[in-house]
Amino acid sequence: MTKYGSFPGARPRRLRTTPAMRRMVAEHRLHPADLILPAFVREGISEPVPISAMPGVVQHTRDTLRKAAVEAVEAGVAGIMLFGVPEDANKDAVGTAGTDPDGILQVAIRDVRAEVGDDLVIMSDLCLDEYTDHGHCGVLDAEGRVDNDATLERYAEMAQVQADAGVHAVGPSGMMDGQVGVVRDALDQTGHEDVSILAYTAKYSSAFYGPFREAVGSSLKGDRKTYQQDPANLRESLRELALDLDEGADMVMVKPALPYLDVLAKIADSVDVPVAAYQISGEYAMIEAAAEKGWIDRDKAILEALTGIKRAGANMILTYWATEVARGL
Repeated sequence: MTKYGSFPGARPRRLRTTPAMRRMVAEHRLHPADLILPAFVREGISEPVPISAMPGVVQHTRDTLRKAAVEAVEAGVAGIMLFGVPEDANKDAVGTAGTDPDGILQVAIRDVRAEVGDDLVIMSDLCLDEYTDHGHCGVLDAEGRVDNDATLERYAEMAQVQADAGVHAVGPSGMMDGQVGVVRDALDQTGHEDVSILAYTAKYSSAFYGPFREAVGSSLKGDRKTYQQDPANLRESLRELALDLDEGADMVMVKPALPYLDVLAKIADSVDVPVAAYQISGEYAMIEAAAEKGWIDRDKAILEALTGIKRAGANMILTYWATEVARGL
């Protein structure tokens, strides 16, 4: 005779019995409006240039970038983050191309704005590394170190020209002390009070940036450990967060995403502004490479990774799969 009391009364598995049941009780859901597409536009090319370490991602021409922006809108993607890739001949010690109104990024902003208007939140990378011949995110001093305050002056100029081009939000990503405040002042003083700032609040010195260096044609020799954060530190991110909010950040971001989900969760629990996370090039490349070898199910791995970022607290996710995933959703 069965002893009914010997079996569990609480059975969490009851809520996992069918796909419909699991869908109904899901605690977190991805939505196309959660996603932002990072995109690279390269000066002086007539056809898109594939990025070898990021299968499916290219350096766009101006025409193909416009097409990608339209496709993102049609898929329901919320935003696009633009990175300019100038010709090597246009790089110099202070990143002049980054503040040239006719520089590749400013031209691309105008192109995308003309193509999609306000249907896509157009964001721009506000940093000098793509435009300097030394590859650092700022101006160097006589000893070859990044000069924080001289760099801030350049960031103020970048903010103005990007806003003049029609960007909706700028993303100061160089991790200079005081960058959000200087950019906010520059925008406000030039009549761009409505342009938002997505602060790269917690940007770590990561081994996962490798494929991105190819994507932007980086000239970097050495590393960025004197200004990007140490992967060992969490409290440091909270200090950066407090400073960015005090300086006027409208949104904050954690970069990379998956290796720093604890940082993302901590920041998301601490603020009342939107929180973004950037699923960076190395994260993308790992999944694509493992899937290419047949070691993992590509589509399921992509959705699982993005859901984990959402679960950790991200309101917005920058991902190179944005348009593809949005179409699937």
